[in-house]
Amino acid sequence: MIDLKESRKNIDEIDKQIVALFERRMVEANAVAEYKRETGKAVYDKEREDEKLENLRNLSSNPFNRRAITELFSQIMSISRKYQYGILPVMEKLTDYVKKEALPVAKDMKVCYFGVPGSHTQQAMEDFFCEGVCGVPCPTFQDVMEAVEQGTAMYGVLPIENSSTGGITANYDLLLNYSNSIVGQYVNRIDQCLVALPGAELSQIQKVYSHMQGLLQCSGFLQEHPDMVQVECADTATGAKKVAADGDRTQAAIAARRAAKEYGLEVLAGSIQQEKNNSTRFIIIGREPIYLADSNKIALCIELSHECGTLYRLLSHFLFNDLNMTQIESRPIKGKNWEYRFFIDIEGNLEDPAVQNALRGIQEEAKSIRILGNFNS
Repeated sequence: MIDLKESRKNIDEIDKQIVALFERRMVEANAVAEYKRETGKAVYDKEREDEKLENLRNLSSNPFNRRAITELFSQIMSISRKYQYGILPVMEKLTDYVKKEALPVAKDMKVCYFGVPGSHTQQAMEDFFCEGVCGVPCPTFQDVMEAVEQGTAMYGVLPIENSSTGGITANYDLLLNYSNSIVGQYVNRIDQCLVALPGAELSQIQKVYSHMQGLLQCSGFLQEHPDMVQVECADTATGAKKVAADGDRTQAAIAARRAAKEYGLEVLAGSIQQEKNNSTRFIIIGREPIYLADSNKIALCIELSHECGTLYRLLSHFLFNDLNMTQIESRPIKGKNWEYRFFIDIEGNLEDPAVQNALRGIQEEAKSIRILGNFNS
């Protein structure tokens, strides 16, 4: 029978040797970094690493060890790269973002928001800025983006994620089509109500209007009323506006109490969303790439090579630099079936050394990276 105590003792001794050899290896990695510092050579040399991994695999004695050796040395080389990123001087500017003491404001500045008056987005805009702000309603997400990029509005407000239904994918895609930056965010508690004309009864309702997100958030309530036909609108407040304009007591909308008040409707059923803590995260976009000294969240869009392990290696930069990732959303790349780009939020500020180290590594190893914003969560 195997002596477990003796085997553990032997493993402990081998592990000590591995640690000593690892430290020797990192000394040599430092020498390599010095060479790259003098020559301006890139840290990441994929061809060299692939060749080295193949040579190391060939030294192993069985198929399991071949895979294990590949994983082990991939990690060791990844750690070596991260070390080199940290000690090498920055050869090029990581970002064009400029630090400001506060968000720039102007007299009578215009802020565009998605939807019509009475929408959740309008509420988020007023809560983030102030009730006296000059809000301009826009019928589409794209209209908000264009108004900001063209300078007809100083800022724009868009929904980006709901706590129960997930990301607003259309807005993730739009972020890449415009040069605007995320300069802030606001999380708004969403209380969905069934609203109708004064005097209407719940039993009368045959058709319900709302934005797709409103319908999804209230799917449980709608399942309890299967005779209600669901009709998708541009936004929840637009549904309320239509009900008021049509003057039909068989129609209702899923919208905010604010929208009911705006269009002279009554609440037939309140808080009908499935998640009682239902919240939506809104982003505030601006034309200029700016961030504040106390900004603590960074939004990124990263495109990777369509190869095994690339996402794993990407995420390792956050782990190595002790950065907390708060969100990840994948979106298909147009024209490339089954290939994706990743929208990622991490905690941190662009001035943080750990953030700079992670971004430097990702910048060198990913196909592309774009910083979408650094703002307060």
